[in-house]
Amino acid sequence: MASPIILCGYGRVGRRVLASLHSVGAAVVVIDLSPRPEEAEVVYVRGDCRQPEVLKQAGIETCGGIVIVTSDDLVNVATALVARTWNPTARIVVRMFNQNLLTKLSGAVKNTVALSVSALIAPYIALTAMAGKTLAAVKFGDAALQIVESTLTRESIWLGKTIGEIARETGLIVLGHGGNALNAIDSTTVLGIGDTLTVCGPPENVGKLNRRESDASGDVLWAGRIRRFLRTARRTLGAVDLSVKVATTTLLLTLFTSAMVFRYAAGNNWPDAIYQTVSVAATGANLPGENQSGEVKIFLSVLKIVGAALIAAFTAIFTQYLLRAKLGGAFEVRKIPDAGHVVVCGLGNIGFRCVEELLKLKCSVVAIDKEANAPFTSTVRRMGAAVIVGDATVAEVLKQARTQTARAVIAVTSVELANLEIALLARDANPDQRIIVRLTAPEFAEAVRDAANIQHAFSAPALAGPAFASALFGERVQAVFAVGGATLAVCDFVVKAEDARFVGRTLSELAKEYEFVPLGLAGEDPFSDTGIPHERVLKTEDRLTAILRLNDLERLIREEIQPA
Repeated sequence: MASPIILCGYGRVGRRVLASLHSVGAAVVVIDLSPRPEEAEVVYVRGDCRQPEVLKQAGIETCGGIVIVTSDDLVNVATALVARTWNPTARIVVRMFNQNLLTKLSGAVKNTVALSVSALIAPYIALTAMAGKTLAAVKFGDAALQIVESTLTRESIWLGKTIGEIARETGLIVLGHGGNALNAIDSTTVLGIGDTLTVCGPPENVGKLNRRESDASGDVLWAGRIRRFLRTARRTLGAVDLSVKVATTTLLLTLFTSAMVFRYAAGNNWPDAIYQTVSVAATGANLPGENQSGEVKIFLSVLKIVGAALIAAFTAIFTQYLLRAKLGGAFEVRKIPDAGHVVVCGLGNIGFRCVEELLKLKCSVVAIDKEANAPFTSTVRRMGAAVIVGDATVAEVLKQARTQTARAVIAVTSVELANLEIALLARDANPDQRIIVRLTAPEFAEAVRDAANIQHAFSAPALAGPAFASALFGERVQAVFAVGGATLAVCDFVVKAEDARFVGRTLSELAKEYEFVPLGLAGEDPFSDTGIPHERVLKTEDRLTAILRLNDLERLIREEIQPA
């Protein structure tokens, strides 16, 4: 883009957006209320981005686009509306926390895209939990595809095979090998220990690439019905208050003792003894005692008094307990698998979105949250996931969720220190566990990966930043990621009748000219046995999804605006 981009907000997300824009050579003007940072090598305007004079100073009337990523929804919405007033055509990308406003804002303000950090990174986290390290999560039709970077180890079953053989046997599209990307890859290269491949495909296909000879089945394992019933009963009894247990035990002992007296001292049979006990204790019935001994008469009198008091006390204590009891958690035990599930710690915006994505992938989910009345707890239960109310930084709570045998553990609470603690506890329980940790600072995430050996520690702003930057190129860009020193983009193109670049040409011709790798055509499965139809001739309204270098994308856009 020749015209500068205006970036409103220079917080953690703003810094990552700036880095992404710089990576594609865009000129950027930053607006923020804070003093100018020393490291910012950009044009910097200090002020309130909602004010027209501040936007004018930044060049709103001639800018190529505006990205608004402050931490306040109201500020972001107000800035977008003011910016649209002064520039009716520039593309606006807005950060939103409020999920209800996301789609409404995009529809109400022309050429505006509203994005949520949680919605952007949740697919990435979910796919990482399912199949390992993820560079990007993209959509192809209704399917979720994963772009991952995988390094072959000594135990890999793919050692000694060529890149072409691996692609055919796993059904994956290879995007990078070592320092090479896209069309520079030699499919005849034989792979050895330490070789790195960047691939794209469905999570189940990606799982094949990471498979080792020693790997066990990743299927969800459930305990038998009897074991699950016993676990539920034990957990339910454990959740009952001590006062309820004492009152119940005392009442039952009294009734049992009374039944014994009526059976042996009064000479009744067992049914009559039990009936007389309940009648006297519960209702105060006046049983005829004229012909009874003095001891039985005294016993009947005491039983009426004690029975009335015990029934009243038990009723009061048990009623009070039921009013405040949360037995739902006890019954969640039956929904927790023995192995193969994913544990999500923290049901905030990101945690809830992760649960949504995992359930879409047909994964069994167990969520943990400290608050019984958290906003998403009941919703997650209705969606079919088990929810444990407890502190995930406590080892016993993680044990209840069976993290030691889970497929993956995701720590996405709002407290970074808690996330790190959860990760370390989970790793202690199972050193081979796949653990995904949400952090803020990219430097801290890198330190955790290196020093604590938690390979899937990620920075939320670092993940979301490129998406905000790529949205400036239009809705066609799904994701931007780096492979072998090159910045690649996943893009959707709709073939128009007047577009001579695409109409009547084959996929292989276009791929060679614009140096892209076709991911597929809408309505056709690129991961089926037939694969991508490279010799297919494109026609009007075909939707092509392709992966290409960002500078080639800019060339395509320039040709679209001004055809050669």
